[in-house]
Amino acid sequence: MIRQTSGSGTDVEQVMEALNQISGGRMVMNWQDIAAGTNPYVVMKTSNIPGKSVMEIPGLVFGDARKPVRRIGVGMTLTESMIELASGMNLDLLVVHHPVADAASSGGVPFADYLPLYGLALIEMHEAFHGLHPGMTFLHGHSKLATDIAFGGIPGNVLHKGVALRGVRTAGDILQRLETWMGRDIDIGLLEAERAIRGESGLQEATLANPARLLSGTPDKPVEHILHFFPHTGFTMEHLETALALYPETDTIIASISRVREDHPFVGFARERGLNFIVGNPHSVEILENGLPLAYALEMSLPDVEVFLLRERVTAVPLREIGHEGMVSYGKEMAETYLVSKSFKAVPIKKDA
Repeated sequence: MIRQTSGSGTDVEQVMEALNQISGGRMVMNWQDIAAGTNPYVVMKTSNIPGKSVMEIPGLVFGDARKPVRRIGVGMTLTESMIELASGMNLDLLVVHHPVADAASSGGVPFADYLPLYGLALIEMHEAFHGLHPGMTFLHGHSKLATDIAFGGIPGNVLHKGVALRGVRTAGDILQRLETWMGRDIDIGLLEAERAIRGESGLQEATLANPARLLSGTPDKPVEHILHFFPHTGFTMEHLETALALYPETDTIIASISRVREDHPFVGFARERGLNFIVGNPHSVEILENGLPLAYALEMSLPDVEVFLLRERVTAVPLREIGHEGMVSYGKEMAETYLVSKSFKAVPIKKDA
């Protein structure tokens, strides 16, 4: 049972207790767990670029555990846009999927200087949430029979082995299923309306720019035994060969969240083996795949708290098509006068004598 406070309402610690129950005890409830190395979901992520690594800590990253919570925002990746939205909505707590880092996730400034201005506490989950529900495989048309969340000994390198759901018979069925479940027609209508309103015919949007695609096989080719992985987690050709040796009955490979191109070795390998190869949902819809189930789980666990799904929408437009004439003039004047002109010199910062 979730602990009840003596007064009315919920606090951050209760939210942590709810998340710990939801995750099956994966959250860092005591910072000593980190020093003791007892929580396997505390993971360092690094590309070996000096100073750019980040430690994932599934737990309360910033804020007071006793802080009252009435409104929670569930998001995917923390940005300054999300922080500003939370401010405008008077949220008390942000629960985000991906690991956060000072400055990188908060507009270039430390959390301690930014989040207190808006009374925000911050919790992250990531690897502690992976594998808790079968939604991602369900959306991609298969029921998972086995899951390894550290395939090849790499934390977060997730591999699902699944079998096609009833009614999913071909590769084309999977593509159509994703189109329907993700509400792609709504996003298409929204983009078309925005293009018309802004007068920006070349406007692109992240979700629509990366649709599900069939890179090996044909839409009518049968589907039954499926391997599903995520290229950005460190999944290699060696991993794929090992997985196919473990599951030789495989006829379909699905790579989702991150993408591979048609010329990727994975695709060539699938074509040589006569396997279907599908790139499924992009990372930009993981807020629906993983964020939405988490948000509903919090709402069910904490009925006194209002929960919001924070979905960022990223667009791109050619400079020549930007429709707001005032901002076009502003941007060009700043560039020409201060950034490109050789006659302008920036004012040097005075050093103490």
